[in-house]
Amino acid sequence: MMLRITRRGCGWLAALMVFASGPASAKPAHHEVRIRRDTWGVPHILAKTDADAAYGLGFAQSEDDMATLQLSVFTARGRLAELQGPSGVDSDYLVALQDVWGTIGRRYGRDLDPQARRVLEAYAAGANAYGRRHPKEVAPGLLPVTGQDLAASFIYTGPTFYGLDGVFHRTMAPAARKVAEIDADKLPTGSNGLAVAPSRSADGATRLLVNSHQPYTGPLAWYEAVIETQQGWHVAGGFFPGTPFMLHGHNAHLGWANTVNNPDLADVYALSMNPADPDQYRLDGTWKTLAKRTVRIKVKRPDGGFDTIEREVLRAAQGPAMRTDHGVYAIRYAGLDEVRQPEQYYRLNKAQNVAQWKAALSLGVLPSINYVYADEKGNIGYVYNGRFPVRKEGVDWSGVVPGDRSDLIW
Repeated sequence: MMLRITRRGCGWLAALMVFASGPASAKPAHHEVRIRRDTWGVPHILAKTDADAAYGLGFAQSEDDMATLQLSVFTARGRLAELQGPSGVDSDYLVALQDVWGTIGRRYGRDLDPQARRVLEAYAAGANAYGRRHPKEVAPGLLPVTGQDLAASFIYTGPTFYGLDGVFHRTMAPAARKVAEIDADKLPTGSNGLAVAPSRSADGATRLLVNSHQPYTGPLAWYEAVIETQQGWHVAGGFFPGTPFMLHGHNAHLGWANTVNNPDLADVYALSMNPADPDQYRLDGTWKTLAKRTVRIKVKRPDGGFDTIEREVLRAAQGPAMRTDHGVYAIRYAGLDEVRQPEQYYRLNKAQNVAQWKAALSLGVLPSINYVYADEKGNIGYVYNGRFPVRKEGVDWSGVVPGDRSDLIW
């Protein structure tokens, strides 16, 4: 592995070339990428191929904030409690409950576009290259980061934008705490997106304002970068740590802003349990057995040692299931068992015109999020995006739904 750095003027430029050893019969991995930093430190990543650029992005993000990148990876692995202690237990349990890694095992190699996988895996290789050079910045057990880790982060994080984590927490809350939430004194918050058509501009230009309100730190804080490859991937905008694809911003022809919307994309089902067998629930007049396993969560103590706790993970026909002090419930939600979110972002990144952008969005695997669009041709638009359930009519879906009817499983 070789790293070459040259300095030019007030900035600096790094050219990374990697020759990773492998089995004698395998062709060595090879990535060539140039990383320039502008006055504000933003990396401008230049490469021939998309995979090479992804490698450079993984290296640059690690160089700038390895702590947050590895936080994202441990979260996606369901191992956050190893870093954060008891505060990470709920997150680790939800990763298991949503079967994030079961989805990866079933669908990563089968459903995800091979080119998107190459980009994910090249980004992971760049993060690993930085980690090997700076082992003191790396938490035990992090390396190697894999493409599967990055895809798992999309699976787990995507539904949180429409509030799936809140659905789980409210369902699991003890009966004594299940009261209506009152936010009367809470100031309204939200992101902004604004597109202005040429007919509304004095100079005839099209303008796009991208102004999402994300935290300044943490796994959901924006990381700014510019990518340009000879394969047509040329974007400038916001990435999350551990995310190889631009989530919003613009390419050479078009751009979009995202804001959080709030579609109803999850339902809670009350299961009717067998009094003679606590692992059986009734469905269409017959008893079905819950799929059941036990996960072991490693939890860091204040003294640096670790404890291990066990949690029961259940699954019904509707989806993940939980025992509470007020019943057994299953949850069905948009994004369940879906692994192609990275592919859709990749297609959006590379769209050259409004038709290609709409075709990318029509893949329909991003669970939610508003889109405000503008392009060089003067087209502007708004999409209330959501992966909406097709629910049976004539049923009250506003509260808990009966869990003993398969016709209610959308």
